[in-house]
Amino acid sequence: MAQNSIFERFARAGFITSGIVHLIIGYIAVRVALGGAAGATDQSGAMAELASKPGGRFALWVGVFAFLVMALWRLAEAALGKSSEPGSEHTSSEVINRIKALALAMVYFAFAVTAFGFARGSGKSSSAQSAGLSARMMQSTAGTVTLIVVGLIVIAVGGYHVYKGASRNFVEDLEGETSDLVRRLGIVGYIAKGLAIAAIGLLLILAAAQSAPSRATGLDGALKTLLAQPYGVTLLVLAGLGIITYGLYSFAMARYAKM
Repeated sequence: MAQNSIFERFARAGFITSGIVHLIIGYIAVRVALGGAAGATDQSGAMAELASKPGGRFALWVGVFAFLVMALWRLAEAALGKSSEPGSEHTSSEVINRIKALALAMVYFAFAVTAFGFARGSGKSSSAQSAGLSARMMQSTAGTVTLIVVGLIVIAVGGYHVYKGASRNFVEDLEGETSDLVRRLGIVGYIAKGLAIAAIGLLLILAAAQSAPSRATGLDGALKTLLAQPYGVTLLVLAGLGIITYGLYSFAMARYAKM
């Protein structure tokens, strides 16, 4: 399926849509840090912002389709693998790649659902939904333990993003000659996004340990918690700029990502 040219074009459009979402999230984060109008600093806030602009609803419908294609592409990758070499599906690296592809498929499906909600005018805050789900899970010991385990996994995913950026391993996901600018965007973008993801996992663990579901509010909660720290304004501006950088790198992935 990934070799179909039409499918590939729509999958690459998913990178562009993801880039736009990250640019808006970063912009909202910087705006909040500088005392501008408040907003949710996550994908739901970004899509609400986009929906409020002329042509925004149409762009979101395009985003729904693009995210779905991206999710299907990652599912195909998880099922079939990247490599065509005999026996490669049994190597540890290929197994890890399939697990990562499956995880990314779930992320893009979630993006598609969020975009669908705002495209049809019934979008909901991701942070409120996260807090509500966490509250229900905290009603039992098993649910609390599950949240802690999920938090640890999220921190591990964040750490992997930081490692991928710092080690420049992301270059392996690209094809053709890439410029120094693209590589620099990848380094800064992956590290910034990794730190933000790790912060989400840490807040989730703290929320579960303290039976405080209101703290489990995803990216929005993580960034606004950062604002409450010493030098929070500077830290949130830097975080916002880092997320914007990842958005710019997403545009580069639309051109250079291996499909």
